Amino acid sequence: MRAQRAYLDGMKRAAKSADEAKLTREWALPSGATLGSSVRARGIMLEMRARLPLKLRKALDIRGSELLLRLPESEAAAFRDAAALVSAGLVGIESLPVIPREIEDILDIKTTERHRWLKDGRLPSAGIRTVKLRGRARKITFHVFDPRMVEDLLDSGVIDDWREQDAETARENRQRAAWQRKLARAEKTGQGVPDGDGERVELVDWAAFEREGLLR
Repeated sequence: MRAQRAYLDGMKRAAKSADEAKLTREWALPSGATLGSSVRARGIMLEMRARLPLKLRKALDIRGSELLLRLPESEAAAFRDAAALVSAGLVGIESLPVIPREIEDILDIKTTERHRWLKDGRLPSAGIRTVKLRGRARKITFHVFDPRMVEDLLDSGVIDDWREQDAETARENRQRAAWQRKLARAEKTGQGVPDGDGERVELVDWAAFEREGLLR
């Protein structure tokens, strides 16, 4: 009975809050900050929420590329404090590091591509960030990226070139692997490897060259 009464009281307070006039403020996010990405815009909103007291975080939301703060008029003091925190947090927001899910959306790339290009240096890391998942003891660590570097990649169209390079590298790797298998079979059986015309090519000392990496 007590739990039911508390539930009903909570419903009444929520209904009263919904009916009460609201204080509102909006902030338009610059294109240099969102880089045309709704995922990036939401990420900025979450960064601003994290600056607010826990009970006020849901009062801040995003609509398109605009942050929206709404609180009842009865919470005018809290509204002013929250608005000041958001305004201060948005100063220099264009420099906020880009996190993995954002760079994937901005550049329209896959997670495997991000990992590959990060590993080979085409996507230079701007540092490492560690966060604790809400409600969990586990922490996750990931690379972040300079937004100006990301913007340059977006404008240059170099992503298509990288994909062509990767496709060519994959083709060469497949050919090399096939040739190595032929070499291994030839070394095992003491026979030659067929060339493109179906003739046998004797591999005297070629297997040794391959082992030494001279055929790469």
